[in-house]
Amino acid sequence: MCSIFQITCDGALFNRCLDCFLGKAAYIRNLQDNLVALETELGRLIAAKNDVMMRVVNAERQQMRRLDGVQVWVSRVDSVKTGADELITDGSEEIGKLCVGGYCSKNCRSSYKFGKQVARKLRHVETLIAEGVFEAVATEVVPERAPEPVADKRPIEPTIVGLQSQLEQVWRCLAEESAGIIGLYGMGGVGKTTLLTRINNKFLENQNNFDCVIWVVVSKELRLEKIQEDIGKKIGLFDDSWKNKSFEEKAVDILRRLGEKRFVLLLDDIWERVDLTEVGVPLPSPQNTTSKVVFTTRFIDVCGSMESHRKFKVACLSEEDAWELFREKVGQETLESDHEIVELAQTVAKECDGLPLALITIGRAMAYRKKAEQWRRAIEELRRSASEFAGLGKEVYPLLKFSYDSLQNETIRSCFLYCCLYPEDYGILKWDLIDCWIGEGFLEESDRFSAENQGYYIVGTLVQACLLEELEDDKVKMHDVIRDMALWITIEIEKQKRNFLVRAGAGLKEAPAVKEWENVRRLSLMQNQIKTLSEVPSCPHLHTLFLASNDNLRMITDGFFQFMPSLKVLKMSNCVDWPVSKLPLAMSKLGSLQLLDISHTGIEELPEELKLLVNLKCLNLRWTFELNKIPWQLISKFSRLRVLRMFATGFARFDEASEDSVLFGGGEVLVQELVGLKYLEVLELTLGCHHALQIFLSSNKLKSCIRSLLLQLAGDTTSIIDATAFADLNHLNELCIDRAKELEELKIDCKEIVQKRREPFVFRSPHRVTIHSCQKLKDLTFLVFAPNLKSLDLDRCDAMEEIISVGKFAETPEMMGHISPFENLQMLDLEDLPHLKSIFWKPLPFTHLKEISVGYCRNLKMLPLDSNSAKERKFIIRGEEDWWNRLQWEDEATQIAFRSCFQSLFD
Repeated sequence: MCSIFQITCDGALFNRCLDCFLGKAAYIRNLQDNLVALETELGRLIAAKNDVMMRVVNAERQQMRRLDGVQVWVSRVDSVKTGADELITDGSEEIGKLCVGGYCSKNCRSSYKFGKQVARKLRHVETLIAEGVFEAVATEVVPERAPEPVADKRPIEPTIVGLQSQLEQVWRCLAEESAGIIGLYGMGGVGKTTLLTRINNKFLENQNNFDCVIWVVVSKELRLEKIQEDIGKKIGLFDDSWKNKSFEEKAVDILRRLGEKRFVLLLDDIWERVDLTEVGVPLPSPQNTTSKVVFTTRFIDVCGSMESHRKFKVACLSEEDAWELFREKVGQETLESDHEIVELAQTVAKECDGLPLALITIGRAMAYRKKAEQWRRAIEELRRSASEFAGLGKEVYPLLKFSYDSLQNETIRSCFLYCCLYPEDYGILKWDLIDCWIGEGFLEESDRFSAENQGYYIVGTLVQACLLEELEDDKVKMHDVIRDMALWITIEIEKQKRNFLVRAGAGLKEAPAVKEWENVRRLSLMQNQIKTLSEVPSCPHLHTLFLASNDNLRMITDGFFQFMPSLKVLKMSNCVDWPVSKLPLAMSKLGSLQLLDISHTGIEELPEELKLLVNLKCLNLRWTFELNKIPWQLISKFSRLRVLRMFATGFARFDEASEDSVLFGGGEVLVQELVGLKYLEVLELTLGCHHALQIFLSSNKLKSCIRSLLLQLAGDTTSIIDATAFADLNHLNELCIDRAKELEELKIDCKEIVQKRREPFVFRSPHRVTIHSCQKLKDLTFLVFAPNLKSLDLDRCDAMEEIISVGKFAETPEMMGHISPFENLQMLDLEDLPHLKSIFWKPLPFTHLKEISVGYCRNLKMLPLDSNSAKERKFIIRGEEDWWNRLQWEDEATQIAFRSCFQSLFD
């Protein structure tokens, strides 16, 4: 009896244990199916939530309040989604632990626990789906209030000229899924706020999928609390109780409310990065662009710090649009009141250089000036001292000055103001500007390369702040109105500190009276028609003097420089027709002079008295092609010299150099003197014979300094130059070979380079190569190994048939399919090469090409172009019509594709 009872009890216990085990095992066995079901059901739940939220948003637009039950359900959905997403993410790892066809696990305890969580979460999701059917989602209709518009209409001029195309660009971008954050940048007064206002108002005109558009003015003094307040007002959070919440609590409220909406946040006038996450704004990303952020700024680097997905430069108006805007502000009645006024008004409009703020301000000021004399006077005022013109000094310049004030430090501000010494629309060479900054003492020169890097950083900072405009890789310019603002600062705002006198480009035939110079620190008389400097000024405080680009200058009195004890920078360049053969002797009195620039002048001789310039650190003699006498040991007397620029120095009269000149013997004596310059760091050099080149190449010091090298080998019989010798010139940017009539080859061993060098690109530094009048030179194959070449200029090389010779790669056929020269080439100029047949043996991508110019190259019948070359077709091909019509192409489609690039050489 007992044994029977025992057996019965044991059987029941066994069954219960078995049921328990099988139940737990089911969590493991069904794990994979449950994960798939969880992901599917979660998708259904989110779709249901989105449907409910759409109904909620529509109801709230009609001034209804969402039901508490709906809000509780939405919050539960968000909570469940977070947990479900984590389980789905971790699921692959847990599935990897299963074995025996998914019926068991390598870690039963872990898989059981995880499977149980998945099954439980699946039930929660299914329950929420069942509960998420609402007959009504909101209540409490307020019929007397009209639905709130998606955006608040902002006041704007009825007609806005010249912004339509930019508006359409940005509007299209707002529809792109990949663009969540959009930056609009440009100089002050260019129309960024106007463009943003047009975007805001366009949301009222067009059907769109956004729930609200929020406008916030940020301004220079960043206050995150104000941004929160403006957002709170728009999305219905702002009331007395909300005002008393902490910053963090407000951020949570904003995040919750905006997380339920498709919003557009418009931020006007950002000066630095705004941490929108801290404010509570859910940031759009390339993966989540249901909402958008659009901002305006003066600084392109703010677009970077805001992590914008797209950025647009708001540029000045074209001449046509500028005239239309100006004419609109002046009014037709005034323009028709005198037959001369239209032409004069066009001149005034051009003085504004397309800046809308200036066009509007000056146009309004001129609206009732109906006499031609008034317009002529206005032109004189704008050219002489624009700050005196009505409105500019009160409305335009103070606004632009914010960009100046925001510059990081006094050094950058001083460098910016220095740029106004150059004339309007003048292309300023970056390296030349930096030379002046260093000479003035703005930049520390203990290490020249560090000073140059600092200079380029400052140029970049000013470009990013839209205070300078980049013209080319090596040039910048000042917008006319920005330049006027800078002059206004130096003359009106910081006169005692700066004290500039600028008459650059003023059309002067006589220099200003020397009485005006007395207390000036920086004086510019550039680009005038001054004929004589006959007075002796006394300028004890003068640091910089610009006399450059005065082509008519005939005489400088000997005592002119006698009383300028503080002068550091003297520029007398670009007086090409200057007939003065010698410099004024009193120049030797300039004991503080650090930079002397007499480049591009007709000077023939340097006086020995210049040896008294003991502090000279930078001497620029570029393109002094008539200079044939530099006394022995004069250069070596400049013991503190760091920069010597002698590219094309004595170029026209190298063979006439006398024995007492360092240019005698093709520059051999000069090279020997240069070796003794202890502090020399930057060198540009012209050599007249191969032997001088060999002496130069034997000096590691000179090789480390060289930036530009011109070989003028008219009297040299050398037929071969080893091009590999240039590989060690790590800073050589420019190489020119001229009139090497016997030169047949710039030799390079392609096989040796490929086999012995890990990195075959041995000529990394050259950016510009010029080869002229080398009648026997056959090719320039060494350029295959110059990946950074930007400009190639070939002229009168009669024997050249190939630029890159296929024959020189015969011993390395494995390279032929891999090399792709001219990857960074921008300019290719081919002139008078009668036997040239090939540039390269296969098509090249030419991704950076801007222009190909071909003249008198009758045997060049094919360009290295195919349908994949320069795909954007933004470059120009210049040539003769007859040559173009005879060109052969890969196919007709390629010929048609490049037809739009062609311009006649004689247009």
